[in-house]
Amino acid sequence: MTASPGTDRPSSSADLPDLAGLRRRTTGVLIAGQVLGGLGVPISIALAPVLAAEVSGTEALSGLASTAAVIGTALVSLPLAALMTARGRRPGLVVAYLIGAAGAGLVVLAATVKSFPLLMIGMAAFGAASSANLQSRFAAADLAAPDRRARSISVVVWASTLGAVLGPNLSAPASRSFAGTSIPETAGPFVWAAAVFLLTGALIAVLLRPDPLLTARALAPPEEQTREGRSLRAGFAAVKASPRARLALVTVAVSHTTMVSIMVMTPVDLGHHGAGLELIGLVISGHIAGMFAFSPVMGWLADRLGRLSVIGLAAGLLSVAALLAGTAGPHHGQSAAGLFLLGLGWSAGMVSGSALLTDSVAQPARAAVQGLSDLTMNTAAGVGGAAAGLVMAQAGYGWLNAVGACLLLPMAALALFTARRHPAPAKGGGVSS
Repeated sequence: MTASPGTDRPSSSADLPDLAGLRRRTTGVLIAGQVLGGLGVPISIALAPVLAAEVSGTEALSGLASTAAVIGTALVSLPLAALMTARGRRPGLVVAYLIGAAGAGLVVLAATVKSFPLLMIGMAAFGAASSANLQSRFAAADLAAPDRRARSISVVVWASTLGAVLGPNLSAPASRSFAGTSIPETAGPFVWAAAVFLLTGALIAVLLRPDPLLTARALAPPEEQTREGRSLRAGFAAVKASPRARLALVTVAVSHTTMVSIMVMTPVDLGHHGAGLELIGLVISGHIAGMFAFSPVMGWLADRLGRLSVIGLAAGLLSVAALLAGTAGPHHGQSAAGLFLLGLGWSAGMVSGSALLTDSVAQPARAAVQGLSDLTMNTAAGVGGAAAGLVMAQAGYGWLNAVGACLLLPMAALALFTARRHPAPAKGGGVSS
């Protein structure tokens, strides 16, 4: 099938090009976009707390910059899902990256004029780029065969590795590149991020054709090609009607919240036990490797063993991670092992939960449900990250890990209940080979 010239939408299923070739092309474009987009966020977010302290004049407000970005990521999820539902993946991803670039520009302006409210607005808009990065994993699933859907998602998640690892290391040269200019050095990485987001948006706009979501709709069974069900309200209804979709939503939200809540306080705990910045950096790097580098393994397992089996694996890995990290004390090697498993458990939950969510709802409602998932995930993680500091201050790091482990209990119980009462349906619901 070839797309009609200059359009994103195939004129009919008979016009579609070689499906295997289209899958490879789409995945390649999404991987390239994920590497670029994934580079833009960490290159600047590492210095966001420092910039917030400089602009506000107090360290007490330094954490609000990252919080604003998380809130922005959550807030844009549903409008982005609505746009994708109506127009396809390509317009939604491009708009999100453009909003992220505009947000980075506002951050630079706020740093220059020393306006903290403007900085918060800019950081919230900056979070739209993170939402685009998250939604890319679902774009990879649009054209995937049902028995390879988790692997398609996992490859795009894996592509984030390069940006996650390189980004923080580029913060220093990005800052130095604006030495001697009117732009504060701590705002320099946001200039780079704006350029990266614009480049990513251009890449998606030019190369992500035909649009994978619109193409998947053209290939869907006739009963799923109706416009009925393509709305946010229909997305909510689809989740309410599907126990497996509800489990998927809980899995993604709980896995992400547990990971974020423990991870954000780990550097503080390591510092309390004498770890230097270099060691803290190594522990966090190992955690990031656990999050992204092994996601293809999790995708393969989810396709071969089933989504619910890997959800159980996620609960187990995250529980062991909380036990190791929470009882490590001065044993930094144990902390490193706990954080690595924390990232690995997140990967298992994110990949299997995202695949199960896509499996569990009909094609018309998928984009809306996926946006709802990202809204739930980021809202829960924002609350968890904020609460983590309070738990740490009042009860300590060990209790924080205990609370994180307790969050996993309802997820595991729901997975067991769903496996017994709502087994997987026959293969289907996707694009055939």
